[in-house]
Amino acid sequence: MEKYAPVVLIIEDSETQAQQVAAYLSSYNIDVIIASDGPQGLRLVQAQHPDLIVLDINLPTMDGYQVCRRIKRDPETNDIPIIMLTSAAESKDMMKGIDAGAIDYIPKDQFAIDHLIATMKNMAMIPSGGG
Repeated sequence: MEKYAPVVLIIEDSETQAQQVAAYLSSYNIDVIIASDGPQGLRLVQAQHPDLIVLDINLPTMDGYQVCRRIKRDPETNDIPIIMLTSAAESKDMMKGIDAGAIDYIPKDQFAIDHLIATMKNMAMIPSGGG
């Protein structure tokens, strides 16, 4: 392997949505892992130490805010950037996400994937010309 492929963990309870985001990211040579709930996501964070986490808020058993706070409280994982990608689009939800430690908060709309890709390009996880 001559070039390092970033690893992104998607924590999303909708398999369809997770697969759509994963397929899009894979086209940018990004390795994707998917967790369907918070506890599974936390286990994968510990095991895989991904380069980025894309996190939904509305999850079964543990919401995305709780997952985000746990990751940010742990010295082993608090350096991993978290982007919330969620249907909770009110500004109070956005502020709660940023307060929990997310670096970006993306409402699920027709621009969500483009917003995610732009954020990842700004983070230099995706080359600006790539795709």
